[in-house]
Amino acid sequence: MQDKLEFDPELITRMSRQGPRYTSYPTADRFTPAFTAADAAAAAGAGAPGRPLSLYVHIPFCQSLCYYCACNKIITHDRAKASRYLGYLMREIDMQARQFADGGLVEQLHFGGGTPTYLSDAQMDELLGHMRRRFAFAPGDTGEYSIEIDPRTVDPARIRTLRRQGFNRLSLGVQDFDEHVQRAVNRLQPESMTREAIAAAREAGFRSVSVDLIYGLPFQDLHTMAATLDKVIALSPDRLSVYNYAHMPQLFKAQKLIRDEDLPDGATKLAMLGLCIERLCAAGYVYIGMDHFAKPDDELARAQRAGTLHRNFQGYSTHAELDMLACGVSAISAVNGTYSQNEKSLEAYYARIDAGELPVARGMALTVDDLLRRDLIQKLMCDFALDTAALGARWEIDIASYFAPEFAKLAELEQDGLVELRPARLQVSARGRLLIRNVCMVFDNYMGKPDAVPLQRVQYSRTI
Repeated sequence: MQDKLEFDPELITRMSRQGPRYTSYPTADRFTPAFTAADAAAAAGAGAPGRPLSLYVHIPFCQSLCYYCACNKIITHDRAKASRYLGYLMREIDMQARQFADGGLVEQLHFGGGTPTYLSDAQMDELLGHMRRRFAFAPGDTGEYSIEIDPRTVDPARIRTLRRQGFNRLSLGVQDFDEHVQRAVNRLQPESMTREAIAAAREAGFRSVSVDLIYGLPFQDLHTMAATLDKVIALSPDRLSVYNYAHMPQLFKAQKLIRDEDLPDGATKLAMLGLCIERLCAAGYVYIGMDHFAKPDDELARAQRAGTLHRNFQGYSTHAELDMLACGVSAISAVNGTYSQNEKSLEAYYARIDAGELPVARGMALTVDDLLRRDLIQKLMCDFALDTAALGARWEIDIASYFAPEFAKLAELEQDGLVELRPARLQVSARGRLLIRNVCMVFDNYMGKPDAVPLQRVQYSRTI
């Protein structure tokens, strides 16, 4: 199923449009302030006892500004800010842990940012020790404990320490190895620094190393991308993410520092994507979906072959259907049929915790229709196929009747070659997999409807 991928530039050019990435359904722009901290606590308390958990921890601080970045981050050299944040973060963890006192093992942990390695070794020890006192963690040989690092902020000794602290998966940003491109986005990172970080991770015994690349940055072209791909493939990471740079300076202030005239045009961007796909597939990587590639023996590829792949706010995952508890400023939890997002500013986050409240700013409780469509979209995003008979049996509905308008739209996509409609099965074609977001949007019941909160609407990136 996942071993075939067809790059069709004409189809992509014609079909690409703005749309969600479906790390959740419904998408985060549908969250409302009407969903409160009390609602989040009630959802946690109503869950099944002993259910396993996935934890996410957001560390928002960075030492320097990467101009392309659209993450929730705080650029500062004032280490006292991180110390203060750590105190509040541990207080939130205490509050959250009380909601999950009857929970099961934590099977997955992810530290994201910002730059999680902004924290010192001592601060990370303190935070992890605090979490282990509040939650029971699965053994390291079965649990998945990952952290994002900036190679500019670590050395081999720090990477060995991260492994000692219990992390067994590592992801790091490269974006592009070309120095001219790096200068244009204010992220100078020599190849030797990346190579040293990956070598140290392997020596320390990390189970998996993942690398991020971006195409569409200023001064990139096929030559720079080819050179970067040569070097990345030689480093042989277990997983790769190849992201499309979405230039939206009206939404992300830092991107105003990137000049429009320095960006590659649409045809060059598309050619760079085609080159990435060609080179990575030729090197033996499997296309997982969206922006993700993995070696055939990687857990993501094995999960996809087994039909157990999952997608959540951190991307693709092998731990299906875990409640995800997220801590820290702006972090999003997915618990027992609800979503809740923490306050986005430090001031508001601190004020809520000082008031003795969970710092939930907004969220939503999913309806039965939401849950059904989430199940369907998950299957399409992860498997590129949908067993409609199995879905109907699982939800005790007649799929053809329930989704009659959607299947009429799918017939149009079938004419364009994105999907194949078979008896009791919807199959995304090899040429449609890069446009999987287009297929999923057919089933998005919120597309084109009035916003839940006026002026909240997110401007989506293009599907390709």
